[in-house]
Amino acid sequence: MDVFEPGIESWVTGEVGPFVDAIGGSPLLVGKSLGTNAAALAAERGLPAIWLTPVLTLPWVVDALSAATAPFLLVGGTADRLWDGEAARRLSPHVLEVDGADHGMFAPGPVTESITVLAQIVAAVEGFLDTIDWPN
Repeated sequence: MDVFEPGIESWVTGEVGPFVDAIGGSPLLVGKSLGTNAAALAAERGLPAIWLTPVLTLPWVVDALSAATAPFLLVGGTADRLWDGEAARRLSPHVLEVDGADHGMFAPGPVTESITVLAQIVAAVEGFLDTIDWPN
């Protein structure tokens, strides 16, 4: 299966849906890259989400995010060819865009630069969870 074809959305939803059903309630979804194809499931069920390096170049992912009623955080880097910062800011008020970070959220330079990026991500997640009154 080509991960850049529309069928990937139903495959990811089919894999994630049973876990969400087993948990029950309104769990927080967290997905990275390919996992952001579960945005349709989150939108359909009104679930909050954190999407790390979402594939914002796939129209069905953007459409699903546009349909979301629950808040979600988008995290991406300007050196990621699958990231679209303008679209991210249009889709959600909760966006962390890291200058120079790639799809793995690695920053150029010494490894300490990427550790700094990780710290930014953790702070953004914490702030997002505080915003949506997520349990501690």
